[in-house]
Amino acid sequence: MAGVVVCHGSAVVRERLVVTSIGVPALGPVRAASSVDELLSLARRMPPTVVLLDAHLAAPGAIEAIRRLRAVAPAAAIVLLALPDDTVALDRALALGARGFLAPDVGRAELSAVAAHVLASPVLPAPAGQRTPPVDVPSQGGFRGDARTPSEGVPVVPASAPDANVAPAAAPTTGAIPGVPLTKREIEVLTGMSHGRSNAQIGAELYLSEDTVKTHARRLFRKLGANDRAQAVAIGLRRGLIR
Repeated sequence: MAGVVVCHGSAVVRERLVVTSIGVPALGPVRAASSVDELLSLARRMPPTVVLLDAHLAAPGAIEAIRRLRAVAPAAAIVLLALPDDTVALDRALALGARGFLAPDVGRAELSAVAAHVLASPVLPAPAGQRTPPVDVPSQGGFRGDARTPSEGVPVVPASAPDANVAPAAAPTTGAIPGVPLTKREIEVLTGMSHGRSNAQIGAELYLSEDTVKTHARRLFRKLGANDRAQAVAIGLRRGLIR
């Protein structure tokens, strides 16, 4: 068993998580994958200790990735990169043995704490003062596989917010402009960022000058309350603005 594999479909989010994970000594070495096939290939070469898995990974998807990963690296601790309202995905993932979830824009301090618990305990701890109920496996949607109900101790890990009753999307970064939607062009620029494209590449794709792309970027950063590309993409994914 060795290190962590960050598997996320967005290049920007993936790179940010890799950088964050590198700063957590307990998780080293850090490897990255953008698809189920890449994840399984890495796991076959060197089974990971921890896998940070995108809940919205492209087909065959995160649930199938967990099933296949269990056959390749059964001892790997899988933590879903998802949001609290992704209930069906989370329930299915937990039923297959995932350890919990983190927001895609998880910080280093929170990731360090979660890593320590994942590596030292059989289940992730519930937030202080919270009792986590058993997870009911949904019967709809053709779910198949290991249908055992996770034990009462299996919690989900909330996004980095002190109040567990507040959804992350409801607490934007300081400086955000609440209630102001992104324009179609700003969403196109944000989508380009999520694919790891430079301002020049986004401009060429949208027939815009690089300076115009930078202007759209500054505006969407302000509307989202983001400090950089990675945070903007994470917020965009969280709010369903991009996929």
